Amino acid sequence: MAKCIMIQGTMSNAGKSLLAAGLCRIFAQDGYRVAPFKSQNMALNSYITADGLEMGRAQAVQAEAAGTEPRADMNPILLKPTTDIGSQVIVNGISRGNMRAKDYFAYKKELIPEILAAYNRLCGDYDIIVIEGAGSPAEINLKKDDIVNMGLAAMVNAPVLLAGDIDRGGVFAQLYGTVALLEESERKRICGLIVNKFRGDSSILEPGIRQLEELCGIPVAGVVPYMDVDIEDEDSLSEKLGQREKGLVDLAVIRFPKISNFTDLDVFVRIPGVTVRYVTKVSELGTPDLVILPGTKNTISDLLWMRQNGLEGAILKLAGRDVPVWGICGGYQMMGEEVIDEEGAESGECRRIETMGLLPLRTVFEKEKIRTRSEGSLAELDGVFAPLSGKCIFGYEIHMGRTEIACPEGPAGTARLVPDRKEPEICRPMCYLFKGDTKQVQPDGWNRGNCYGAYVHGIFDAPGVADTLVNALAEKKGIKLETNLKEEYDAYRNRQYDKLAGELRKALNMELIYKVLGLEGRKE
Repeated sequence: MAKCIMIQGTMSNAGKSLLAAGLCRIFAQDGYRVAPFKSQNMALNSYITADGLEMGRAQAVQAEAAGTEPRADMNPILLKPTTDIGSQVIVNGISRGNMRAKDYFAYKKELIPEILAAYNRLCGDYDIIVIEGAGSPAEINLKKDDIVNMGLAAMVNAPVLLAGDIDRGGVFAQLYGTVALLEESERKRICGLIVNKFRGDSSILEPGIRQLEELCGIPVAGVVPYMDVDIEDEDSLSEKLGQREKGLVDLAVIRFPKISNFTDLDVFVRIPGVTVRYVTKVSELGTPDLVILPGTKNTISDLLWMRQNGLEGAILKLAGRDVPVWGICGGYQMMGEEVIDEEGAESGECRRIETMGLLPLRTVFEKEKIRTRSEGSLAELDGVFAPLSGKCIFGYEIHMGRTEIACPEGPAGTARLVPDRKEPEICRPMCYLFKGDTKQVQPDGWNRGNCYGAYVHGIFDAPGVADTLVNALAEKKGIKLETNLKEEYDAYRNRQYDKLAGELRKALNMELIYKVLGLEGRKE
């Protein structure tokens, strides 16, 4: 039977996901087979496994840190908010439809057997399971039928490390208050407290730490510094969404209310001179070098949000001035002429709406969700990103709509004359992907002029794609960037996991943690 340890937090965004990823890396470096586990995750950033199942992005990142293939067992329940009071419920990687929060709260205890079955399958394949909680275990209004914090810890007999976020202030009150609100049996599960995201000289905390240990009767397992590591963050509270400065090459990403899989843009962050700004209103948009419409869990409502606040009109004006626009998944659907949801597949409402008209496309929503890994190459592209033509790409698709050319003549019917161009501008395939079990090559996505759209998430991650795109934008501006990256994105990510593990080894009492696990440390 695998050993386990659980990371809980005093609040959302206390750093649980990163701590869990770091411990996964440490245990893997020490010779153990390690798997992450989160019984229930609420997030709009998700991941598609090799067998076409959907799981939370954070657990996929933790699995990557552990050096193991992500699988849906690592996150048996994923909730993807569709409205302020409801979510799509995904169990073992497959959607079971949308539920209101109140209905799900009454239903979730029925999922306990599925949670434990997933956990036990992992226990049969791994030495250590690193479990991540959600929110806070002291949310006393939600403690009944808890399946993700102390309720889960009791089910699997997990010792707990409790992390507080000192960067937000009041960390001693966070930790002591959380412990005080727990029942005695729950307090006994906490084997260590962690002060997370500290900036400065940790010695100034020592008097407070000693008093905290006395008050709680629990040792402090470490003071973890605010770490400069570039690791994907699935949370909509992510600090990267607050970027406002403009670089030499300026990428403006529309921050939809239901933005999903914004980690698609992380690859650009490491390129010197490039900024990725997340925009919510016209005054923030300016004149970027590229507008990106990212994924969204609710295409129609997020398009209406853009329409109401003026962003749609501003983007159309920029496109008319030859500023390129790139849509991914839901953003790609918005770029067409029409979205039809006659079955209420997206939000439970039957809708038909005119979209932005940047590409001559129609999207029809269906109940069945498409979940697949994708690989192939970019087609012969038009416009500023012609240098990307033929580049290999890989990624994954998660969507409920099917998109096709809106005119009966197909691509030939999309030809149009535009100023300063001799030949007609025509809608052409964006990429060619291997599809289905037969690996048949099929076109996917569409490009016309400087408008580009496709369903593939992770399309920029393949070697040479992000830097070629940025260089094309720089050349359009008449500037030159040093984008000759010395390592591929996968190698860069692995170096970040090693950096994270190194920082945590210095900050945490690993001897205590291994003792709690009943292990002697590095596996010989």
